[in-house]
Amino acid sequence: MLNVQFAANPDHWPIYQPLLTDAFQTAGLAATLGTTLDPSVVDYMVFSPRGQIEEFERYTKLKAVLSLWAGVEQALPLVPKHIPLSRMVDFGLTQGMVEWVTGHVLRHHLGLDAHIHGLGGVWAEDVHPPLAQDRHVGILGMGALGQACGEALNALGFAVMGWSRTAKSHPTISCHHGSAGLDEMLARTEIAVLLLPDTQATQNTLNARTLALMPKGAVIINPGRGPLIDDDALLAALDTGHIAHATLDVFRQEPLPPEHPFWHYPSVTVTPHVASVTRPKTAAQTVVETIRLHEAGAPLRFKVDRSAGY
Repeated sequence: MLNVQFAANPDHWPIYQPLLTDAFQTAGLAATLGTTLDPSVVDYMVFSPRGQIEEFERYTKLKAVLSLWAGVEQALPLVPKHIPLSRMVDFGLTQGMVEWVTGHVLRHHLGLDAHIHGLGGVWAEDVHPPLAQDRHVGILGMGALGQACGEALNALGFAVMGWSRTAKSHPTISCHHGSAGLDEMLARTEIAVLLLPDTQATQNTLNARTLALMPKGAVIINPGRGPLIDDDALLAALDTGHIAHATLDVFRQEPLPPEHPFWHYPSVTVTPHVASVTRPKTAAQTVVETIRLHEAGAPLRFKVDRSAGY
């Protein structure tokens, strides 16, 4: 019998309890679930920073902490280093991100905003977008989400490039890495999609220098993390028209303060951190499958590399 404590947002427990119960039954695993189990008997913890578990030293039997969030920058300072931490990678979260990214890439590729907001009585029939194969899209971050978004855009015919800090390969996406690779890719990137984690090494990846490398009229789409972009540098690039538009779902401060310039720029689209969320049904299945495989002797899935920060 496994003992599994739900240590995420307590308001979500009524939603997750039946889903986790069903998932454990389907997996053939006997488990006691709860929010107030005796810490000395807990085998696994389903966690988010909003669960506010602070006394981890009491969980002496804990085999792993399973985060319900894809990002772990808030969890890392809370979970002691000796306890394995697994980040959330599941179908629902990934598919939600793919749909949001694909929608906004197509929106900017096709120039839909001009038609949605009206052309002012001008019949501009000679204005048309290039085919997707002639539009270069750069994905910054080639993790699970970046690869899934890249593959979806590739399937639509876009010329997709991917960048990561360390070398990676992909059968259908042109991969770049390191500082030189970033500069090379950005110089060709007409639509940039940011899906990097928030670490010291990735903060301000897009800054005055790197934004200037992009083709005039390029578009920024950021559903990753707010600190990936130098806000002042982006605003300056928008002012000059070098960057035509920025669609931003994440910010350094959330909720985004009403006085922030992003709200008032016509060349900025603000969405309230809705690009992708953890879906309880698929997340519960992912948690239980991770536990099942770990109990069977497999390495912990999606284990966080603390030295890398993700």
